[in-house]
Amino acid sequence: MLSKNKIKYIHSLEHRKHRKAEKAFVAEGHKLVGDLLDAFQPKMILAIEPWAHAHPDLQVEIVSDDELRRASLLMNPQDVLAVFAMRSDEIDPTSCTSMVQEELCLALDDVQDPGNVGTILRLADWFGIQHVFCSEGTADAYNPKCVQATMGALSRVHVYSVKLPTMLASFPATTPVYGTFLDGQNIYRETLTPNGLIVMGNEGNGISQNVRDYVTKRLFIPNYPLGTPTSESLNVAMATGIICAEFRRRGLTLTPYDNRAGGK
Repeated sequence: MLSKNKIKYIHSLEHRKHRKAEKAFVAEGHKLVGDLLDAFQPKMILAIEPWAHAHPDLQVEIVSDDELRRASLLMNPQDVLAVFAMRSDEIDPTSCTSMVQEELCLALDDVQDPGNVGTILRLADWFGIQHVFCSEGTADAYNPKCVQATMGALSRVHVYSVKLPTMLASFPATTPVYGTFLDGQNIYRETLTPNGLIVMGNEGNGISQNVRDYVTKRLFIPNYPLGTPTSESLNVAMATGIICAEFRRRGLTLTPYDNRAGGK
């Protein structure tokens, strides 16, 4: 029988201060839990019988549907819930510089909605961006809503908590730092590098002043037709998808057989 203390412990991990103290987070559902098992150490796994029997190599506590429902943080509980140990999110400035010099990375400047952060991590995973730097004001990547929105991307994308202006100030002057602005240059006409840092800003205020000073190339995603009345702005996750797609498109040389949309 699932104890009240375990249920209380799981529900405490909805709150950032408890996740930080316990260095643990919750994930639910067979697809998400299965992906995270490849990268994170499970501290507790609760599952109904069919899932537990399908995974005899794991230490699983079998629970009833009702017990899983009481432990779950979701409106519609799934067949398995796991508590995982977090990875360290600390990184030294030298490593940050090296990553950005060698490959394309993302930075989130006070992106506050956990769903947006989770979707951005999923986009990063899709576009092969392995490192995402989050400002102190950005939503916690281990927030349950964020974790669910990543659809397992946390197992492949590394997330770091940084003082973003301090990190940017440590970069050599030649480091490409991109940001989106309403007065920026049309992204489809600009030269884009295969390495560097793409900074995405807060949902309402965009990139903060103490970060925008370090942006070396200001980009703009034009609407269509250009100059016609339209929505005020794009959702930050949608904008991230468009930007990452354009960066990656520049590096692709497709053949008839190397095209997911039309080839095999």
